[in-house]
Amino acid sequence: MEQKNELDSIERRNANYKPNIWNYSVLQSLTNKYDEEKYGRQVEMLKMEVSCIFEEVKDPLAKLELIDCIGKLALSHYFEKDIYKTLNMMVKNSDNFVSCMEENLYLTALYFRILRTYGCEISQDVFLSFTNGMGQFTTSPDVDSKQILQLLEASYHGMESEFLLDQAQVFATKNLMITAKNSLICPLHLSVEWFNVKRHIHAHEKENKTKSTLLQLGRLNFNISQAQQQQDLKEILRWWNQLDLSETLTFTRNRVVESFLWSVGVASETQHASLRKWLTKVIMFVLIIDDVYDIYGSMEELECFTRAVKRWEYAEVEQLPEAIRRCFCALQDTTYDIDHQIQQEKGWDSVLPYLMKGGTDLCGALHVEAKWYHTGYTPRLWEYLSNGWISSSGPLLSLVVLLGLPGRDVAETIELLEENQEIIYYASLIIRLCNDQGTSTAELERGDAPSSILCYMREANVTEEEAREHIRKIIGNLWKKINGLCVKGCPNLFQTPIKHIVNTARVANFIYQKGDGFSVPDGDTKNQVLSCLIEPFLLV
Repeated sequence: MEQKNELDSIERRNANYKPNIWNYSVLQSLTNKYDEEKYGRQVEMLKMEVSCIFEEVKDPLAKLELIDCIGKLALSHYFEKDIYKTLNMMVKNSDNFVSCMEENLYLTALYFRILRTYGCEISQDVFLSFTNGMGQFTTSPDVDSKQILQLLEASYHGMESEFLLDQAQVFATKNLMITAKNSLICPLHLSVEWFNVKRHIHAHEKENKTKSTLLQLGRLNFNISQAQQQQDLKEILRWWNQLDLSETLTFTRNRVVESFLWSVGVASETQHASLRKWLTKVIMFVLIIDDVYDIYGSMEELECFTRAVKRWEYAEVEQLPEAIRRCFCALQDTTYDIDHQIQQEKGWDSVLPYLMKGGTDLCGALHVEAKWYHTGYTPRLWEYLSNGWISSSGPLLSLVVLLGLPGRDVAETIELLEENQEIIYYASLIIRLCNDQGTSTAELERGDAPSSILCYMREANVTEEEAREHIRKIIGNLWKKINGLCVKGCPNLFQTPIKHIVNTARVANFIYQKGDGFSVPDGDTKNQVLSCLIEPFLLV
């Protein structure tokens, strides 16, 4: 009784998160005819037609535009060999190709962007002919917004010390016409490919492009993928309802649908159903555990919870409030289930030690931030980020992504994880900083643990807007570092595992670009759920 009274006397904080906006019964009742086999056969026929188009198109610009359109419609995985063959030929004959680009900014920028997108090495010097003797870009009467927009998109593929591309970005941003506002908000390279498929199809339709077969394939592929994703979502909702945590964990965010949207942004293809389900479950627990540390737990309770996760022992939380006990039990059960499903589906040995380490590292980092809050300590920015890249959950999400991708055994997967720690580190920092940009205003009002923005405000004695601008520059430099690591010298068949890891940062950019898309889910996040998961393409 005395223990209970002590627990009752602890003052619990409340973030006043908005309630869940989705009717799970309605979502469970969704029907979709595009899971029928006949639509899969139609896709195969259309894929063959598009492959024939690849062979028929000889003009370099038309070929690049075809590859660009395929990417924008999220169809690249169907045509890896065709794209690989085309880009390989362009790289081998680059001298001849570059000579015909010197007076065509659109072609030059598209060529540069496509090659960098697929990991090809190409020098920024291809843009020198469009600059004056001072290295500054210049305009001419025949340069229109289409060319400037392509230059802007290309500039986001720049690496560190590529100052010419920095100049290109400044020049293009200043000169771009207002009609290109979507790209000014978020360039293609930083966007979630799947989230923009409908917009790109509509754009090509309006432009009256002669790509009817490709657009038909794009629409049908979207609907078939959506049908699979709806089945995945229904399974996730059943899992969440069976956990029955909502009434006990009243302080946390009920964001199952939004978490699933994140996983779709990371891996939208039909073959990644298991990856999406595992990743969604992990994201849900990241949100819950983050709220336990940020909002609910006392310092003593958080020490016990951190120890429990590290030792994987229920006894450590036995005397804690029911909410924390239920959270720990559900975390254990879900982790065991994911491990069991991975073993069953892949024929692997247990990956439980890796999942446990990911959870332990996350809780350890959140515990550090809780200590800062409870002691009133504001770290310097570098100290905050050295812990924040882990508290972002990026390393844990990257682990689950790699465990979910097909085609490798467990040893190869862990080797891949270890080989790509740099990219995981930079992607995780982007997640952390995008999160801070979107959430810091509300957190400042609540008096939460310091974010990167507050850390820099106090460290450099600057305003909130100046701190935000500094963080934006850091995010830009992190993308440059990732770009440098993705260029391998020749087409690299999309470096699929790397693409999915980087997608975690792209989704974070979307979720937080206009605020906190998790805590306030009724804006762009809601619209994206409707577009991606609920409303199919009307086929003509």
